[in-house]
Amino acid sequence: MPETHSTGASGFLPARIGNAISIAGTDVTQITYKGDPVVTFAMIDQVHQRPEGTAKRTFDENRNRFVMDEDFIELGSDEIRTNLPAGVFSKFAPKGNLLTRRGYLKIAKSLGDDKAWEVFDEMLDRYFSVEADTSGALAIPNFFDPVAAARAWADEYERRQVAESTKAEIGSRREATAMNTASQAVKKAGKLEVELDRAREYATVKRMEKLHHGLELKWRLLKQASIEMGIPPIDVFDANYGTVKAYHADVWREAYALEIPVPT
Repeated sequence: MPETHSTGASGFLPARIGNAISIAGTDVTQITYKGDPVVTFAMIDQVHQRPEGTAKRTFDENRNRFVMDEDFIELGSDEIRTNLPAGVFSKFAPKGNLLTRRGYLKIAKSLGDDKAWEVFDEMLDRYFSVEADTSGALAIPNFFDPVAAARAWADEYERRQVAESTKAEIGSRREATAMNTASQAVKKAGKLEVELDRAREYATVKRMEKLHHGLELKWRLLKQASIEMGIPPIDVFDANYGTVKAYHADVWREAYALEIPVPT
């Protein structure tokens, strides 16, 4: 049964802690505030397996997009001590924010990785699915009041629209990440191909001596042939000297009648 916290003669706390819910393999304890499920920044980081402070930083960077009392509830130190169960925030915290479902959706928009895609559905379907009033009963609009009923349906329609928009954005981010990864792989393959072509066309003295089983070669002959043929050497990385000269295959043929072995 959900845990409730009595305030004595005044009744129940506005906030309640319920049962643990497993979200994508992570157990979190549901918190409701005035009957509606809410989350903290720390809980978002936990279920999305992000470094501590990620959700808070996202909120701070997009503060103008979050509407107080609709996306989040800001509590002062007195409210934290008197209106919240122990453990939600530190009792010494000067203030704290509780994110509503709508606020969580906005945070989730920035977490467009595979984990966000997995967690997003479970948070909506399991954590935010039941909206309870302070007595624990389902919050059903008063259909005898047309204004209240219309407002309830409008709120639900807005929640669905925001949820679908967020899912679409996460999907787009995921696709963009995959495309970028593929693009980087193509670039890397192209770079390797260029390096392989250079390995076929140019070789250093050190490399040729090794490939030709210790044959002693003189760089001065290569330099002279390079100048006469008008084919300058290129600089390549060397662990001992930083860079060394690599000479073109035609220069090797002219100076030593040697071929550069094709890399395998």
